[in-house]
Amino acid sequence: MAKKSVAYTVMSGVATRAATSVSKKALHQTWRLGTGRKPPKDVADPGIAAWEAILWSALSAGVLALVKTLAQRGTARYYASSTGHLPAQLEHDREDDPEMDRTT
Repeated sequence: MAKKSVAYTVMSGVATRAATSVSKKALHQTWRLGTGRKPPKDVADPGIAAWEAILWSALSAGVLALVKTLAQRGTARYYASSTGHLPAQLEHDREDDPEMDRTT
């Protein structure tokens, strides 16, 4: 494999961190609007209702995973359109699967 792209690594990290930060704030506000309470700080706390702990865990994990994926894919698309090729750390995925010949 070719040398990893430092530029892509930094861009992806910054984009992911920014998107995650904004999403956490939106998620907390949405939770407050929907329940009238602050989101649970520690879902292991027995003082928190089980439904609330489970719902918060599922909702926050799902949203943050989605946002992380979208930020990383957007960064990869931007990098590929700017340089004409994918970053080296993503090229190995295409070597394993010849069907993966598109960048969208």
